[in-house]
Amino acid sequence: MTDSSKDTEIDSAVYKTLLESTRAIPWKIDWHTMRFAYIGPQIESLLGWSPASWATVEDWATRIHPEDRERVVNFCVAQSKAGTDHEADYRALTQDGDHVWIRDVVHVVRNDAGEVDALVGFMFDISERKKTEEQLVVLQKELEALSFKDGLTGVANRRMFDAILEEEWAHARRNNQPLSVIMLDIDYFKQYNDCYGHIEGDACLKRVAQTLSSAATRARDLFARFGGEEFVLVLPGTDEGSAAKIAERCRSLIFKEQIPHAQSPVSQILTVSLGVGTIIPSHQDDPLAFVETVDKRLYQAKQHGRNCIVKGS
Repeated sequence: MTDSSKDTEIDSAVYKTLLESTRAIPWKIDWHTMRFAYIGPQIESLLGWSPASWATVEDWATRIHPEDRERVVNFCVAQSKAGTDHEADYRALTQDGDHVWIRDVVHVVRNDAGEVDALVGFMFDISERKKTEEQLVVLQKELEALSFKDGLTGVANRRMFDAILEEEWAHARRNNQPLSVIMLDIDYFKQYNDCYGHIEGDACLKRVAQTLSSAATRARDLFARFGGEEFVLVLPGTDEGSAAKIAERCRSLIFKEQIPHAQSPVSQILTVSLGVGTIIPSHQDDPLAFVETVDKRLYQAKQHGRNCIVKGS
C-alpha cells in the first residue's frame, strides 16, 4: 500500500469518526438507485431503527408521520429533481410508535455533466426547539387574549371595542344593515368610591360588568369596558327598537342586583344612565363621529337626572 493510499484511508477513517460522533445524523442516497449508500449509526439511538433497515427512500418515506408525509416527500422530490439544496421539517416515526421532530438538510451532488448524482445531508433532532415554538405560540395567544381583556372586570377592553366596531362597521356598510351602540355609565360612581372605598368600588365594577355581560346574547354582540365606570355594547344587525329594548334590559338587570348606593342623589341603590344610537353606515359616515353622538346621548341622560335612557330622535 502506498503512502498516499494510507493517507486516504486514514482521512476516511477520521471523517467517518467525526461524522458518527456528532449529534447530527449524516446520510447519503444514490439518486439513480434511490438507495441509501450510508446513514449514521446515531439514527438507531434517536428513532430505534437500525442503520441496516434504511435501505431505500421508501424506508425514509414510510417513517414520516402520515400527516407530514405527502407534503415532505413531494417537496423533497421536486427540489432534488431541480437540483436545489433544501431543508424540510417533519415528524419522523420511531420504532415504538412515537415521533421525533426532524430537520433534514439536503445537499444535491451533481456529476461532471451537471446531472443529479446523489443526495447527502444531515438529520437534526429539533424536538426541543419545536416544543419551545409551540409553547411560544400558546403564550402569544394568551398574551393576545389578555391584550383584548380588561384587567379588572375580565370583559373586553377598549382596544377590543375599537377593533370590533371597525369590523362591524365595515360589515354593516357593505350589507346595508343597521348597527347599534349602547353606552352606559354608573351614576355617581365617584360618590360610591368616596362612601365605600376603592376596593368596594372595584368590586362594584366587576359586579356590574358580570351582570351586563348577559344583556346581549348573540355571538357577534360585544360588551366591553369603555373606560372608568363607562361600558359599551356593540350590537350588529340591531335596529333602533331592539337596541332600546336591550338598553332597558341593562337598566333592569342593574336594578335587580340591588347594589346599595347610600350617597346617590337618584336612588338608594346603584343605577345607570344610557345613550343609544343606531345607524346604517354609508361611505360618508364616520364610526368615531357615530360613537361621539352616542356618547353625547349618554351625557344628556346624565343631564336629565340620570337613571334613564336617551335614544335618537
